[in-house]
Amino acid sequence: MKIYFFEEFPNNSTLSKLSLVKFPTKLFLADYSIEGFKLYDKEIRKEYKNVKELIWWPVLNVDEGYWLSPFSKRKALLRLFHQLMNEKIPILWDAELPKKRSLMFTQFFKSFKNKKLIKSFFKHYKGKIYTAEYLEENRYTAKNCLSFDPKIYGNFKIKMLYSSVHSWMDDNYIKNKLKELKEDYNNKILIGLGCLATGMDGNEKLISPQNLERDLKLCKEAGISEVVLFRLEGLNKEYVKVIEKFVS
Repeated sequence: MKIYFFEEFPNNSTLSKLSLVKFPTKLFLADYSIEGFKLYDKEIRKEYKNVKELIWWPVLNVDEGYWLSPFSKRKALLRLFHQLMNEKIPILWDAELPKKRSLMFTQFFKSFKNKKLIKSFFKHYKGKIYTAEYLEENRYTAKNCLSFDPKIYGNFKIKMLYSSVHSWMDDNYIKNKLKELKEDYNNKILIGLGCLATGMDGNEKLISPQNLERDLKLCKEAGISEVVLFRLEGLNKEYVKVIEKFVS
């Protein structure tokens, strides 16, 4: 199994956790600008040779939506697409509703144009696109660009299966969900596990090493070949001992 990491708040301290990673990996790195990402990219590749790919995770200002959806402010989406106009770098499209929920109302009428804009970008962008998505998907998520079908858009899905956040997830639920995702998306599916550290909300419950081992074991049994852990800052020696049992 290949195991990668998200890092939402990169700095010297959080990125120093890469010194604990002795296996080949990928890093999904959040930054507000492509220029900032490229600086990190250059530094990380120089210092950590086992990081085989860095993926830009673009985030917006909180008052613009932070995450990416049709309810993000249109100017922010246009700014992002302009930055990527002549690029081919891999990106992570974090398909979540706005951090500032009032945008769902203030941007409602613009969201119709934004959906067309987003779908057009997906179909024309030359680089690899990973999409971080809510675990459940339905007509609403597909209609509102919160889930993307790889058969249409060519993206790689990362489903956020954070069992520490959703304590109701038992072994049977996880097992059945992984089986369903593997059958639906085959080699286009990655599973996000966590949380090793809190994210933007700041109140996420952290996963125990025991439950991380359980989740990784269930992923392996389901034939999931790629997992992304949220997030790098929380990595410690206990987690590493668990992770190294599954790395191949």
